[in-house]
Amino acid sequence: MDQKKVKDLMVGLEDYAIVDEDACLLDAVKALDKAQARLQPGQMKHRAVLIRDKNGKIIGKFGHLAFLKALEPKYQSVGDINTLARAGLSSEFVNAMMDTFNFWDVSFTDICKKARSLRVKDVCHPIKENIGQDAPITEAIHKFIMWQSLSIPVSDGDKIVGILRLSDLYTELAKEITMICDCEDAK
Repeated sequence: MDQKKVKDLMVGLEDYAIVDEDACLLDAVKALDKAQARLQPGQMKHRAVLIRDKNGKIIGKFGHLAFLKALEPKYQSVGDINTLARAGLSSEFVNAMMDTFNFWDVSFTDICKKARSLRVKDVCHPIKENIGQDAPITEAIHKFIMWQSLSIPVSDGDKIVGILRLSDLYTELAKEITMICDCEDAK
């Protein structure tokens, strides 16, 4: 496994869902569905859409949780719930605050209709961190732990060329662990 590089496990941009920065959430959902349909049987599904600027540069990532938060923007007025919990606020207090904001006062249909008017550039996570395609897998493990992310953009110089997904890394690690431990047990 030490010889494996990030590029050995990454998903290339040609196989990933990508939309232009001015696309709406509906376009992102359709692009994700289209990318899922191209997957081979047994392949892990994508959990994000990449955002491309007018120059073709990948500038952001839009995942499942960001999608839900975009459709229910009242959560932004509360702040990061995890940060509030770490600050010592009890779950009862946070729940009472959420009830005060009436997060559930909109119909499911109205929430879904928002997908046509919201632009992905306004709700995506800008890409600030990445990993080089020639980096060892051990560096990727470290970055996944540090960044607490489900995927990491992969770069070749200053250009994003793919995505390393936690699910693919986990699958590869599980396979290697089993192989190494089975070989040791056979000795």
